[in-house]
This record gives sequence, structure tokens and C-alpha cells, in this order.
Amino acid sequence: MTLAGRVAIVTGAGGGLGRQHALYLARQGARVVVNDLGQDAADAVAAEIVAAGGEAIAVAGSVTDEAAVQAMVERTLAAWGRIDILINNAGILRDKSFAKMSLDDFRLVVEVHLMGAAVCSKAVWETMRGQGYGRIVMTTSSSGLYGNFGQANYGAAKMALVGLMQTLAIEGEKYGVRVNCLAPTAATQMTAGVLSEQSLNQLDPALVSPALLALVAEDAPTRAIVCAGAGHFARAYVTLTPGAWIGGGPDAGERVQAAWATISDPAGSVVPDYGFTQAEREVASAEAHAGGAAG
Repeated sequence: MTLAGRVAIVTGAGGGLGRQHALYLARQGARVVVNDLGQDAADAVAAEIVAAGGEAIAVAGSVTDEAAVQAMVERTLAAWGRIDILINNAGILRDKSFAKMSLDDFRLVVEVHLMGAAVCSKAVWETMRGQGYGRIVMTTSSSGLYGNFGQANYGAAKMALVGLMQTLAIEGEKYGVRVNCLAPTAATQMTAGVLSEQSLNQLDPALVSPALLALVAEDAPTRAIVCAGAGHFARAYVTLTPGAWIGGGPDAGERVQAAWATISDPAGSVVPDYGFTQAEREVASAEAHAGGAAG
């Protein structure tokens, strides 16, 4: 039981993927806080965990409600004294083409996915830093990484979670807090009607949850994006091509166009350690060319 002694909070765990995450972490030995909007749904999953010999607490509340999230954190600390793992899983869909999507639906999806994850992460952040150990998993999506028709709101929120993960991983590193992303494909209420029946049959949510073990265990990486579905697991990366130095001048735009193939060539791409890597490389390239011109 790899996670014996660890305490995990799973949001949106009353059904679907969140339920499977909660059950999986419990089987690995973690004590689990089952969070969901509905108390009955949370109670049912917590009861499953207890019936299987595990420990669980059911807590109802929206991830966008700061007071409710703080109360959940305080209840967890009162019961078990620590919080080691946070799985930011709660989410909703409001799919429509961008032309037909209301800004209210755009804001709502961003509020639940992005702000909900930020609220929950902020609520556990000082506890994890203080104990020198923490594992946070953001739930991103291929819709955010690569786009999907009808999901401008969802895709924007999901890619934003990658940015949140990147920065929290950097800020949490010296405190033993590691932050990663999971991009799941699973048959849930959120994907009903989106995928074919045959595909849905293969995309059992239980086949995604094993990805969590690598992301929350003692030897977990940080800043990883794991894509999981139907028992298949892969890594996604945000990369930077070597590019080309173009310089300035009135025809710089035209020279960018002319060098487009070189600028776009993925050969030799890197995964930057932090965002400023881009600026550092740009300045170095400019200085190298300035030096060459001077020579």
C-alpha cells in the first residue's frame, strides 16, 4: 500500500472519474476526503471506501466556495492532522461553438475548473509547505492542450491549469510540494453524447486512475503532464523550438515569413525549466549576432 499514512482530498468525487480516483487512492492506503457538490453522492463513495476497509470522510461543497473549501481543509486537519495529496478533479461542461456560446457559460466553466483548482490549491498550500510534503494534481485535458470544437471555454480553462501547474511546481519545489497534470479520457457524465457508444465502453474511468500513483507517490515527478485513457498512458510536453534569429529592421516581418520553416522545425526542441528560458535564449541569440557583427 504505497500511500499508507497519506491523506488525500479528491474534488468532484461523488461519481465518474473522481469516484474512481477516490477508490483507487484508498486501495493504495490513503485516507480520503471525498468532496462533491451533493452530500448524498459524497457519502455513498465514502461508504464504499469504508466498506472495503479504508478510511474516508465525505464533505459536500463547491470548489468555488472559498469558505466551504477552507472548512473542508480544517475538518481534514482536525481528523487526520495533515494533507498530503490534492486531486483537483471537479469540473463541468457547457459545450457550444464559440459563435453561440454566452460569456456567462464561458465564465462559469473557467470559474469551476481554473478558479476551483486555485481555491483548493491555495487552501492546502501552507499546510503542504509547512509539513515539507505535498502532491497536487490538476486535471487538464486534450481539449486544452490541442483544442476541440465547441469547447473554447473548457479548453481555455484546461490549458490555464497547465500554466498554474508549471508555476506552482516551481514555487513548491524547495518545500517538497510537487505539482502535476493529468489529462484523462473517460466515459463519464461529462462525455456522454460526445463519444460513440463503442468508445465509451473502452474508456472506463477506472483505467485512468492508476496514473495518479506515479504523480502522488514519494518519488513523484513535478511539472509532468500525463495523458491517460483506455489503459494507455503518455506524456505531453510544452516545448520550444530552436528557432532562428531574425533581428529587426523594416523587413523583419518578411524575413520571419521566409524563415517560417526553420522557426517551426521541432528538431532540437527543449522543454524549458521555467518561462524566462525563452527570454534568456532570445537575449543570448541577439548578443551572439551582435558580437558576430562587431567582429
